Amino acid sequence: MSLFKKLYNFFFPLLLVWLSFSTVAGCGYHFKRTGDPSTVQYRSLAIPLIESTSSTLGFEGEFTRIIRKEFAGHIKLPLVSREDASAILTGKIYEIKTEALSYDLMQETVEDKIITYEVTNSRRLIIKLDARLVDGSSGEVIWEDRDMEEKATFVVSADPMSTRYYRRQALKEMARRLAKRLYLKTIERF
Repeated sequence: MSLFKKLYNFFFPLLLVWLSFSTVAGCGYHFKRTGDPSTVQYRSLAIPLIESTSSTLGFEGEFTRIIRKEFAGHIKLPLVSREDASAILTGKIYEIKTEALSYDLMQETVEDKIITYEVTNSRRLIIKLDARLVDGSSGEVIWEDRDMEEKATFVVSADPMSTRYYRRQALKEMARRLAKRLYLKTIERF
């Protein structure tokens, strides 16, 4: 193969790619960097402590931290206090419910009678959240979802401390999933 043909085969595809990008850029389209808002209307974002009806100590702080981490990892808007924010993301967990998911049947003999009873070995945890994004200066609601729901299962152990640990891990997993959903709902507005 001649040198000219080799150069042609190498540079012609590059020339086509360059022309394609030039054409797209010349038509008014542009590529956005990852993590940058598409039409920046807000300079900063506040995510105050998520309110909750939960009796689990520290849950609200951990839940809020997970949500803030999701935003901080993807978007280049600074997270600031409510007073300094141009947009405020608020949330309130209004229902936390636990349902038995699976059982084991146990039998014991008591005074020559066989007693059969159920022992729960896994539960489903359900969280319902009301969330909204509000303009910091006008108070106008940008988006609102009053019925976000997430579910997770956890193991029930004979050791109450283990069960508590598994439940907390389920709560963290639900917080991560809800954080992703909140991020996507918020970033599509920018």
